[in-house]
Amino acid sequence: MTAPQDAPAQDAPATAPARGEPTSRRPPRWLPRALFMAVVAVYLGAFGWYAIETLQGLAVNLLIAFFLTLALDPIVVWCVRKGWNRRVAAAAALGGSLLAIALVLALFGNLFVQQLVQLLETVPAIYVDVQNLAAERFDVVIPDSDDLVLDILTRFGNDVASGAWLFGTTVIGGLFALLTILLVTYYLLAAGPRFRAAVCRWLTPERQQEVLTLWEITQVKVSDFINSRIVLAALSSAFTLVFLLILRTPYALPLAVFVGVVSQFVPTIGTYLGGALPIVVALTSQGLPQALGVLAFVIAYQQLENLYFSPKVSARALEMNPAVSFVAVLGFGALFGALGAFLALPVAATIQATANTYLRRHTLIESHMLQDPVRRRRGAEPDAEPDVAPGPDADPGVR
Repeated sequence: MTAPQDAPAQDAPATAPARGEPTSRRPPRWLPRALFMAVVAVYLGAFGWYAIETLQGLAVNLLIAFFLTLALDPIVVWCVRKGWNRRVAAAAALGGSLLAIALVLALFGNLFVQQLVQLLETVPAIYVDVQNLAAERFDVVIPDSDDLVLDILTRFGNDVASGAWLFGTTVIGGLFALLTILLVTYYLLAAGPRFRAAVCRWLTPERQQEVLTLWEITQVKVSDFINSRIVLAALSSAFTLVFLLILRTPYALPLAVFVGVVSQFVPTIGTYLGGALPIVVALTSQGLPQALGVLAFVIAYQQLENLYFSPKVSARALEMNPAVSFVAVLGFGALFGALGAFLALPVAATIQATANTYLRRHTLIESHMLQDPVRRRRGAEPDAEPDVAPGPDADPGVR
C-alpha cells in the first residue's frame, strides 16, 4: 500500500525566510563556551604572572642551593668512598664549609670590620680630595658632597624613607633565605643518587642515560668552575694584601678582599674594576707614586694570573669566552639583581656544558679565514711558500 497523499513529509527542508522577513540573531552555540575559556585563560595568565613574581626569590634560593650542591658533592662522594654514611658526609661537608667561613671571619673579621668602618668614615675626605684633584689638574667641577646628597634625597627621598622601616624585615628575610638555602643544600647532598633516581623514574631508559650523562658533565664542570674561581679569588686577595701592606696603604684587608672577589666573579673588566678602589685610596691617602704603584701591580698580577695561575687552577674548569661571560653577567644582573650577576657565570657554565654535550661539532675545512697568518721569517725568499697553507677556497694572492 502506498502512503496517503496528504501525509506531511518527515524530512522536508526548512523553508527559507521570505524577502524582508527578519532573520534569527541567536549567537552560535560555541560562543559562550569560547568566552568562558577566554576568561579562564586570562585569569590563569594573571595568576601565573603573579606566582612568578612572588616565587622569584624562592627560585633564586633554590638555584643557589643547587650550585652549592654541585660544588660540595665531590667532597661528599669522597667521604662516601671512605665508608661514611651519605647523610653524615653531607652534614660534614656543609658544616665544614660553614666552619671554615666562621674561622676566616674570626681571624680577620674584627680587623676587616674596623678597617671597613674607618674606610667609610673617610669617604667624605676622599671625595673632597678627588674633587680638588679634578679641579686643579683637569679643570673639571664636581659638585659638593652636600649638594650631591641633597640631590639624591630629593630624587630618592621617598624610596629611602619607605625602605628604612623595612630594614628589620629585610634582615629577617635574609636569615630565612639563608636557612632555606642551607636546608635545601643539605637535603640535595644527603639524597644524592636517590634524587637522580626519582627524576629518572619519569623518563624512558634512553632519556635516562642522556639525563645522567648531562648531569655528570654539568656537575664536574660547574664544581670545578666554582672551586677554581674561589681559589683564584683567594690568591688574588692574598697577593694584593701583601703588596698593599708593603706599600703601607690604609685599609689593606678590605681592599684586598674586594679586589679578589670582584676580579674573579666579574668577567673581563673585573680585575681593573676591583683595582680602581685601592688606586683611589692610595691616590687620596698617600699620593700619586703609590697610586701608580698599585696600578702597576694590578696590571702585572693580571698577566701573572693569565699566564700561570689561571691555566694551572682552571685546567679542568669550563672556560668561557670573555664576551659571553660579560653578556651573561649583564643579563642575569638585569633580571635578578646583584645576586643574579653573581650566579651568572655558573649558569652560563651549565648552559655551555649542555651545548657541548648535545650540539654536534664538525671538522673544519682548510681556509685562511680560520687562523691568523704566521709572520714570515727574516731572510726568507719573497716567493717562499707561506707558513699557513691556504685552503681550497682561498685566493692565491692572499698571504
